[in-house]
Amino acid sequence: MKALRIWAGIALALALVGVCAWLFAVNWTPPRDSYPVQGIDVSDGDGAVNWFTVKAMDVDFAYARATAGVDTRDAMFAEHWAAMYEAGVPRGAIHVFSLCRLAADQAASFVATVPRDPDALPAAIDLSFHDDCPARPVRDVVLVEIRRLAAIIETHSGKPVILRIAPDFEAKYQVSQAIDRPGWSTGLFFPPQYLARPWRMWQSSTMRRVEGVERPVNWNVMAP
Repeated sequence: MKALRIWAGIALALALVGVCAWLFAVNWTPPRDSYPVQGIDVSDGDGAVNWFTVKAMDVDFAYARATAGVDTRDAMFAEHWAAMYEAGVPRGAIHVFSLCRLAADQAASFVATVPRDPDALPAAIDLSFHDDCPARPVRDVVLVEIRRLAAIIETHSGKPVILRIAPDFEAKYQVSQAIDRPGWSTGLFFPPQYLARPWRMWQSSTMRRVEGVERPVNWNVMAP
């Protein structure tokens, strides 16, 4: 009986530690004195967003997924794009690059989806691997396609794109070394160092809870 009580106490203590760790993780952000400009990025998978509430939660900017590959247009993008503007949240659009589709076709989808806005943040291209695309072209082909996609989007937006590059994608294709564009790196809790040049933005969490957003979102900071 005594042993059972001891094990029950240990289980309870571990559960409390787990809850505390979870609460810390979902509320953590990098310190504002080191990274004064912080924001979120969302997609339709994050559910409903009240952008006026989000703005009041010290969210300085936001990106919304617009397109992925050729055939996917984010179901919430138009709503997010309009609501961010109404709430006064500086806004940017994301295209998720596909290794299985031509860059020109992907760019056409983005241009048709994202309105031209000189006040918008630079468009972002997400470079990562996805289960629905098993293709792994050689590096030279991939770099040519990324450059072509960036050029068309930049002509549309009037600003250089920012490249959000996943660590495994960078390890295989070394994009940041070859393409001179601002980098958006990813890495939980600790500033990442895997890009060839200093990052312009850092996705520091994928589990941040923000009042006004239905589900956990990605939290990002700009380089000071």
